[in-house]
Amino acid sequence: MKGPLFYAKILLFGEYGIIKDSKGLAIPFNSYKGALKSVKTLTGEAKKSNSSLIGLYDYLAKLDTELVDFDLKSFKSDIDNGMYFDSSIPQGYGVGSSGALVASIYDKYAINKITVLENLTRDKLLKLKEIFSIMESYFHGKSSGLDPLNSYLSLPILINSKENIEATGIPSQKEGKGAVFLLDSEQIGETEPMVSIFMNKMKNEGFRKMLSEEFSIHTDACIEDFLQGNMKSLFGNVKKLSKVVLKNFKPMIPSAFHKVWENGIQTNDYYLKLCGSGGGGYILGFTEDFEKAKNSLKDYKLELVYRF
Repeated sequence: MKGPLFYAKILLFGEYGIIKDSKGLAIPFNSYKGALKSVKTLTGEAKKSNSSLIGLYDYLAKLDTELVDFDLKSFKSDIDNGMYFDSSIPQGYGVGSSGALVASIYDKYAINKITVLENLTRDKLLKLKEIFSIMESYFHGKSSGLDPLNSYLSLPILINSKENIEATGIPSQKEGKGAVFLLDSEQIGETEPMVSIFMNKMKNEGFRKMLSEEFSIHTDACIEDFLQGNMKSLFGNVKKLSKVVLKNFKPMIPSAFHKVWENGIQTNDYYLKLCGSGGGGYILGFTEDFEKAKNSLKDYKLELVYRF
């Protein structure tokens, strides 16, 4: 057995903000992918993945929802026959490893599933997002459902608000100097503790004010610029966003990277922002000159995502 491929995702803009209804933009990232496979004898990572699927099976079997039904009998039988998720997507890195797994399980076992080939109305997208949110909560405690949605559709998704999401097009890549890149913190990040820190901060009125008056406004402006291809304006807005995140989301930035973050803002060689919930994994970088950024960050591992 070998299932279809599901890709990683990158939330270019909107981390944390989408929990509180500001805009977000997620794109598929085809460098990393996963598929369901089965082997006769499970060892190592495959064995670990298989036992994780047993947990997911138990969770789905107890679900009380009218949104979706699964062919649980086939799911259980495939697990017993050595099924696992064979994935190159790094876990705890903010690029949607559990999202790709959830998408593959829905694709294979959901009864009357919504497919990518049909007319994806807003209602269908919201229903899919809600199903994925319930499924992925098994891994994170609380999930927006956006990672699996992105992986399942393999399309850029624009989140206007919780009730308004749409598949969108992004400007095609150009062979310019500018780039979006990933910076490897070489630490594993865990989503749940980071989201807890955020929820605690939300109890503070000043933090809530900053979120609506600065963070969301800069995020929305970045998305608008990116989709319109206004690169000059984009870098100005990304710089503002980078400053706000450094000042207000310090616990989500690994401490070894506080100075690196600050250095980007001061030199304008690059600007950093969170990739997913933070706390480790990848950090997302934007630069008008990728060679310059590579030189400034020569001690770190960088990976190209998108060229301007």
